Order: sequence, then structure tokens, then C-alpha cells
Amino acid sequence: MHTLTLEQLRATTDAGGVAGVTLKAQGGAFYVQVDTRNGGEAVLAKARSSEPRGFGNPAQALTLLRGLGLAVGSFDVKDWNPEDRSTARTRPDRAEALKRTHEAAEYDKWFRAEVAQGLIEADDPNTQWVSNEEAEAGWEKKRAALLKRIEGGAS
Repeated sequence: MHTLTLEQLRATTDAGGVAGVTLKAQGGAFYVQVDTRNGGEAVLAKARSSEPRGFGNPAQALTLLRGLGLAVGSFDVKDWNPEDRSTARTRPDRAEALKRTHEAAEYDKWFRAEVAQGLIEADDPNTQWVSNEEAEAGWEKKRAALLKRIEGGAS
């Protein structure tokens, strides 16, 4: 059986070369089987290999087929085993990326709240403004006191 990448299937469909499509279940995955007008059969393959492209969720395959303009087809679920997870893809790298995305979103939310609070305080007529020199002098005093405590505790 031949294989077709998504781009090849798109070109074959656009050229009117698809006679029929079957969504075929094998274990826990679904595969797209294509019957061509020249009498051949092919299976949808992954983009960079000849390995068949499996879908864990048939809705994903149906969405793809509909997007290609293949709205009519058949299905074969006699070999479907919903408990078979051997074909399921695990993506720990995506899980970690998603975790980092959520952390970044939380930080962004916190940061925006801090900026908003700072703007409210800046607009308050009762806010006492301190020059940069005064702020640096205050921090220098605090640093000196901290160093004195650290040195005094170390002896």
C-alpha cells in the first residue's frame, strides 16, 4: 500500500483523484485510507516519513478530511480497541512548555496588578515623592546596618 503526505493528499483531492476515503481503526488509533481514481490505495502518512499517521481521536481525522473537502466517506471500526493506549502519544515536552506558559501568564497578571497599583498611588495627591538620591541614601544606610549585623554575628 502506498503512502500520501497531507500535502500529497491535498493535491490529489484538488486534482479530483480521490475516489473514496475510509477512516479505519486499528487498536486505539484511527488511520485515513484513501482509494484513488486510478484504482490504487494509499494511507495518510506523517509529514517526514512513510509511517502511517494515526489519530487518537477520530474527530481530529474527520476535521482534517473536511478541511480538505472530503466530506463523504466510510469508517471501519472492527479492529478498534478503545482501551489500547499503545498508540497514544505522550508529549512531556509540551506539558513542560504549557506549565511555563501558565507560570508566565500568572507573573504577567501579578506584574500588571503591581503597575496598576503604582499608577493609582502616583495619582494620589497625598503621595510623598522621594528623589533618587534620597532613596539611594536610605538603601545605603540599610545595607550598612545589615553588614554591621552580619559582621557582629560572625565574630
